[in-house]
Amino acid sequence: MEENKLQYFEFDISKQVLTLDGITYSSTEALDFLKGKSEYDGLYSFLLEWFDGKTEIKVHTSGSTGKPKELVVRKEQMMQSARLTCEFLHLRKGDSALINMSLGYIAGKMMAVRALIAGLDIHYIPPCGHPLENIRKPFRFLSMVPLQVFNSLQVPEERKILEESDILIIGGGAIDTNLEEELKKLPGEIYCTYGMTETLSHIALRRINGPLASISYYPFSSVDLSLSEEGTLVINAPLVSDVILQTNDIAEINPDGSFNIIGRKDNTINSGGVKIQIEQVEEKLKALIHAPFAVTSKSDSKFGEIVVLLVAAPVNDEMLKTEMSKVLTSYQVPKKIFVVDSIPLTESGKICRAKVKEMASTLS
Repeated sequence: MEENKLQYFEFDISKQVLTLDGITYSSTEALDFLKGKSEYDGLYSFLLEWFDGKTEIKVHTSGSTGKPKELVVRKEQMMQSARLTCEFLHLRKGDSALINMSLGYIAGKMMAVRALIAGLDIHYIPPCGHPLENIRKPFRFLSMVPLQVFNSLQVPEERKILEESDILIIGGGAIDTNLEEELKKLPGEIYCTYGMTETLSHIALRRINGPLASISYYPFSSVDLSLSEEGTLVINAPLVSDVILQTNDIAEINPDGSFNIIGRKDNTINSGGVKIQIEQVEEKLKALIHAPFAVTSKSDSKFGEIVVLLVAAPVNDEMLKTEMSKVLTSYQVPKKIFVVDSIPLTESGKICRAKVKEMASTLS
């Protein structure tokens, strides 16, 4: 079986077919069927570009830390990335999969590419907060963002679909501690992904539940990792990127090759010479604050920068500071708390760090 494991992948785009709700279409048939159907606009637009005969395609970063960037990548590299995921998860021709992510971003595009090269049988719905709302049977393979997973777990019918589906990968944002504990109760394989647009979706997975559950990410075998002098993760993934990628993610690499992400370099606050990682502070505050919030920094004449907290709900400042002092170090406790109408998010649902910091700079 080992020598035949690649036989079910189709890398010749001209020969790829789309299986949608149990019906298989050639590229021409798929485009003819989808054209003009508003509910399939995202899928149609992607396939139109995928089957255009060109070897490259445009992708856009999420813009979570700044202005979204446009990248041009080779379709061959996207197919190699899709192969890595399908091999790792043992996905086979005919396996059912749900595409509910925006095909304007890499996560959605890669779900479609996996379906095309592996012959997955997809069900497509436009991106929404409750992708399982009208679903009546489980899937072999699901890919969702944390908010979609959280929402689905709140509705018994949707939760049942998650419980009965085989494989769920979660990306696009941090997974709350409480959500992770809830996911550990589910029987299927559930993974948190690590990757970025430049790596054409994920290059590592972390198992959330079951006997193989881990706090560390495990990279695909073709990926080599190292740390820069600043302690940020360096990725050498020749199958999906022509260049070695210098990330802004502060990481630890373990002896077995797995790694842990501490936070982003540009999310480090230097307050009076003490470096504070935003993600670590937010993680500790999740148990205390039950409303949308974000930690950021603000210029200060004495400390250079101070830690500030933005909360999208009324709070008792003194009471909250008292509670925060129990879980945070004295340096980590926000020196200012601002109540705001909402926390700026990117289109993919991540906290928009640039806008949050800009918002904080206007508050006093």
